[in-house]
Amino acid sequence: MFTYDFPYLTAIIALPLIGAIAIPFIPDKYGKNTRNYALAIALLNLALIVYSISQSYTIGASEFQMQETYEWLPQIGLNWSLAIDGISMPLIVLSGLISTLSILASWKVDNKPKLYYFLLLLLYSAQIGVFAAQDLLLFFIMWELELVPVYILISIWGGKKRLYAATKFILYTALASIFILVSGLALAFYSDTFTLNIAELGLKNYPLTLEVLAYTGFLIAFGVKLPIFPFHTWLPDAHSEASAPVSMVLAGVLLKMGGYGLIRFNMEILPDAHIKFAPLLIILGVVNIVYGAFTAFGQTNLKRRLASSSISHMGFVLVGIASFTDLGMNGAMLQMLSHGLIAAALFYLSGVAYERTHTLMMDEMGGMAKLMPKTFALFTTASMASLALPGMSGFVSELSIFLGIAQSDAYSSTFKVVVTVLAGVGLILTPIYLLSMLRVVFYGKKENALQLPRFGVDANPREVFITVCLILPIIGIGLYPKLITSTYDVDTVQVASKVRASLPVIVENHVTAIKVAEVDLSTMPQIER
Repeated sequence: MFTYDFPYLTAIIALPLIGAIAIPFIPDKYGKNTRNYALAIALLNLALIVYSISQSYTIGASEFQMQETYEWLPQIGLNWSLAIDGISMPLIVLSGLISTLSILASWKVDNKPKLYYFLLLLLYSAQIGVFAAQDLLLFFIMWELELVPVYILISIWGGKKRLYAATKFILYTALASIFILVSGLALAFYSDTFTLNIAELGLKNYPLTLEVLAYTGFLIAFGVKLPIFPFHTWLPDAHSEASAPVSMVLAGVLLKMGGYGLIRFNMEILPDAHIKFAPLLIILGVVNIVYGAFTAFGQTNLKRRLASSSISHMGFVLVGIASFTDLGMNGAMLQMLSHGLIAAALFYLSGVAYERTHTLMMDEMGGMAKLMPKTFALFTTASMASLALPGMSGFVSELSIFLGIAQSDAYSSTFKVVVTVLAGVGLILTPIYLLSMLRVVFYGKKENALQLPRFGVDANPREVFITVCLILPIIGIGLYPKLITSTYDVDTVQVASKVRASLPVIVENHVTAIKVAEVDLSTMPQIER
């Protein structure tokens, strides 16, 4: 039965899906009607998301809200079960905003427009489903569903190496997602009570061995999507070949599914295993930060440099969720939301530059600042946010993570100093490769082959509007972080507290095991010792 009179969560998942199914029946020869229709559906769904949350969601409550449960396939235990909390709600709003802007950014798509907008709306629906699903199989179905549109969008509307990039994307992500199903079913079948409800899975008491094995499976699946080194190699290829609107969704939303999965499954369901894996997560996070920053230096392709930057920035999420502190968890959540907005803006602006220059090679652009002052100003603002300039959202999130790991009492002082110093190296490298990117693209030597018209080359009102819609919340969060942190801090604190509560349990069990071993040893005959 539905908890609320009107099933809002079902509606915001179903609306883009139903809208997509209706696209083939729209009379349209040149794609204009389809474009307007898809944008209308996206805007309507975004408005429904905002309205439903304002009416039925209470900010500051720690429990799941807007719960909807309906039996779908009871023979296998699959239910249409949806609910949101402070961790999923902001990500759903982010998905709605970026998906709508990506459709608006696709204004000039004229190749198979019906199929293109059908896939974008289908992707829109699947994203919401991932963040709202409370049934393990439903989560897995939505997770798999969002892979198909991305694969087709890259393989048809991508660059010269689009088939290679799309194939690499689907192989990495589809194969890794199998671990979600395997690990999840192992937890569901454990004990006499079989359940696929994610919240109920978190209430079971698992043996540590099972937790470690399941945690490993989830870590692989979500680590590929985040992405975590060394499962990251699909990302630069996918971004460099995908069109700008697809890159907006890929960087702005899809990568955040990995971080969301780590919090929802690895931390909430398997806190004891998380304690054992936390030092590894921090090490991998630091590797992401430093490796991504150094790799960005070697990229002459604009989108590949931004993709390497995304790898670096997502490393901070790993450090935050493994810090065992409220501040670190808040910072990790804010980093996901902040990077979603910043990355979407940067990848969209790279698409704006590509439309004018027909190249992504930075050394072939050059001298664009005078001809494209609006684009230069917007690109510079987004880059300042990415390098964590004070007053921008990136500064608040990364500072929170640094303070969170520094205040953690779960690690030695030496470990924290090393982590802080290495992560600080990434912070130092970030402004260097971003500012050098701006210098080469906008003030570098102009190539003779690059012919730009003197008039009409700069960002048009539609392009400015899309970018401003992303930059305004970046600045707003940077100036007043509570604007967004108040929506999830109760839930992140609760998750961090649950993990911290398992710390003494693990230590106590370890000490007990040692004492038992000592007793057994003392009772053995002298010759056996």
